[in-house]
Amino acid sequence: MSARTKARKRALDVLYSAEMRGLSLPAALGEEADRATREPDRKVSWTYAAELVQGVIDHGEEIDELISTYSRDWPLERMPAIDRALLRLATWEIARNPDVPNAVAISEAVDLAQEFSTEDSARFVNGVLARIADSL
Repeated sequence: MSARTKARKRALDVLYSAEMRGLSLPAALGEEADRATREPDRKVSWTYAAELVQGVIDHGEEIDELISTYSRDWPLERMPAIDRALLRLATWEIARNPDVPNAVAISEAVDLAQEFSTEDSARFVNGVLARIADSL
């Protein structure tokens, strides 16, 4: 598994756990940063995970607007929390990280949806992200 794939999983965990625990994203990011300093073997994936989460923090309104626009009748609050987190991470990669090809961002998000979410989530995540990518 590549360092970026591990980083995406870590970032997903931060976003999802923050929502489940009622923490702000900056607080959750800070907790994970503290943990990363105590576990140096995880440093390779931490840098990009932190960049992903910070990107969602910095561009959250824009990201949520894109997701809401292209999710076709699925308001953010109706989505499973894990799908919301995946869509936010991948949308940041598509909209704000030119180093990651759109196809890679979408593929990685779909793989994570297959691993961690509902049976229909991978298709839903793929469709939303493809529409976002096409629009930008």
